[in-house]
Amino acid sequence: MIRTFLKQFLSTALSFLLVFAAAPMEGGAQQSAPAGSAGYSGDGAPLSANDLQQLVAPIALYPDALVAQVLGAATFPDQVAAASGWLQQNGNLSGKALTQAVDAQPWDPSVKALTQFPSVLDNLAKNLSWTSALGEAYHTQAADVMSAVQALRAKAYAAGNLKSGSQITVVQQSPQVIVVQPTNPQVVYVPQYNPAIVYGTPYVTPGYSTAAVVTTGLLAFGAGIAVAAAINNSWGYSYWNCNWHGGAVVYGNTAYYGNNAWHGGVYGSSVTAYGPNGVARAGTAYNSSTGTYARGASTTTAYGKQGVAQAYNPNTGAYGATHQASNAYGSYGSSVVSKNGQTAYTQHQTTAQGSVGTVQTSAGGKGVAASGAYGNAAAGETANGNKYAAANGNVYKNTGSGWNQTQGTSHNYSGASATNSAASRGYGGQERSSGSSAFGGGGGGWQSRAASARGAESRGGGGGWGGRR
Repeated sequence: MIRTFLKQFLSTALSFLLVFAAAPMEGGAQQSAPAGSAGYSGDGAPLSANDLQQLVAPIALYPDALVAQVLGAATFPDQVAAASGWLQQNGNLSGKALTQAVDAQPWDPSVKALTQFPSVLDNLAKNLSWTSALGEAYHTQAADVMSAVQALRAKAYAAGNLKSGSQITVVQQSPQVIVVQPTNPQVVYVPQYNPAIVYGTPYVTPGYSTAAVVTTGLLAFGAGIAVAAAINNSWGYSYWNCNWHGGAVVYGNTAYYGNNAWHGGVYGSSVTAYGPNGVARAGTAYNSSTGTYARGASTTTAYGKQGVAQAYNPNTGAYGATHQASNAYGSYGSSVVSKNGQTAYTQHQTTAQGSVGTVQTSAGGKGVAASGAYGNAAAGETANGNKYAAANGNVYKNTGSGWNQTQGTSHNYSGASATNSAASRGYGGQERSSGSSAFGGGGGGWQSRAASARGAESRGGGGGWGGRR
């Protein structure tokens, strides 16, 4: 039973990660309009005007250039998440040093531009489901999204909640167009407001939440952002605008529709490199429908193959990672999967001598199974300390009062001698940090959880699963 469980668990966990990482990935961003951009170009039915207004409500009152940057960046939600994390890790950078460091990153210009507005970038990263939906809507219904922004500005303007001041200047150019610009072109203030109040009509945006939303219908503003440091960069604030009459974002005087790799909300990128010693591949993928994004890499040389992959869904908290390899001696690998605070770590190895697999959970459960020239064996321990072991058809359990046989040739052990006798026959022993084990091949018994997460697998023809580190 334990051996079957381990086999099923390893198969499920590893196949999920490997299939996800091996999924076809398409080329990255383009700056031209997608086919059919004058109308709807997505899959299924387009969003209604009300749906689009709900979607753009959190950013409709931003200055025009900032609206343009957000709509463009929202078509690259995986880059938004990466840029936000990078910005938090490099919080000591500012001014020219920050712009130079951002220049070196592989992100789209719209994502780079938002590094000048950390609070906006952080909000997009924390609400990836909404960000993904906003990006897909803009890419497939650009003109409709721009109209939705103007419809909301008109409502806020009519309600007296959108007006000029020391932070922004509001100009109604026509009945259909309201322009919002910084009062001081060198300093940009990001409006903070409650979408459920500011428009006079309550809007609830799916997949969007913020803990710092203002409670009144009035606009509030944080500290001004000096944009002069990035003014000479090709992605700087001054390079962005909105063409309200043309129904599109403008980047460098050209209509910009974002990431043309969107296909039903799934896109990715990959790269392959060939050299005298072998081939290396790497790629990323994102699915806006589920909010899952992943990355993977592999190498193939004369000495063997290795592959790694990660998948994460910030909406559900589900995470998985795997490292798989093979060489002349056999194959081996390790994986970790987690969700809702529960984590499981697995390892496996197959050589000419046989196969072995282990699993350990954050709740305290443990298991190991092995097969080889001398038969099959498995052992496990539940979180409450109950132990189970099996070998070649004989099954034993120990719930605290000694080992008792439940299947196979009749034997019964009790007390300390039971534990020793069972272990001596290869039915498993107590957890330990060193010494021999029926399943270690001369290694160190149960491996620690930390080592398992690192993928500290044994290599070659034996060596067990590593000891405590």
